[in-house]
Amino acid sequence: MRIAKAIIEFVMEILETIVFVGSLFIVVYLFVVQPNQIKGASMEPTFYDGNYIFTSKVTYKLRKPVRGDVVVFYAPRNPELEYIKRIIGLPGDTVMVQDREVYVNSVKLNEPYISDKTEIIMSGVIKEGEPIVIEPDHYFVMGDNRPRSSDSREFGPISSSAIVGQVFYRYFPVNLMGPIKNDYDKSVTLIQFYKTFVARLDSFGGNESVKNLL
Repeated sequence: MRIAKAIIEFVMEILETIVFVGSLFIVVYLFVVQPNQIKGASMEPTFYDGNYIFTSKVTYKLRKPVRGDVVVFYAPRNPELEYIKRIIGLPGDTVMVQDREVYVNSVKLNEPYISDKTEIIMSGVIKEGEPIVIEPDHYFVMGDNRPRSSDSREFGPISSSAIVGQVFYRYFPVNLMGPIKNDYDKSVTLIQFYKTFVARLDSFGGNESVKNLL
């Protein structure tokens, strides 16, 4: 009897451990970090088909998305699918594609992460040389492999409520393992800051000598 009791206690301890670990995994998966597999070529050369990544579900509870973040989101036309793209434009930004170049707030982007120049998608919402203003709480996203990507050029900016989280780490293949860097062109932010600063100077009867130094 003692042996049987010991076996039962041992089995119960194992089951309790399994339940605890399983519950912890579910909580982490639902609220903290989600593993994803890259399927397709839309983010080459940053990510390739078969790469495995971690997506943070808590980052955007602590801060707003920024330009250059790589995000996973629910596909606008089929919410059962998840897409991975890079944020190009923020709420209030003006985005335009002209002569295969991308302009944000009238600044041409330097995009070292893309595989080829940006083409217009014929059936999409973006037209050649016609800027669009991104609505509040929406983000303009594009794949790094522009010729092979279905993105905001086609279906428009995405709602923040559709964003699953920020891609922050690649864990497979091992030779590419590591954190995901934000390689977005920072000059857009700097120029926008400059324009905002000058506008505020003007609103206060700004000093011309100060503006000339900027």
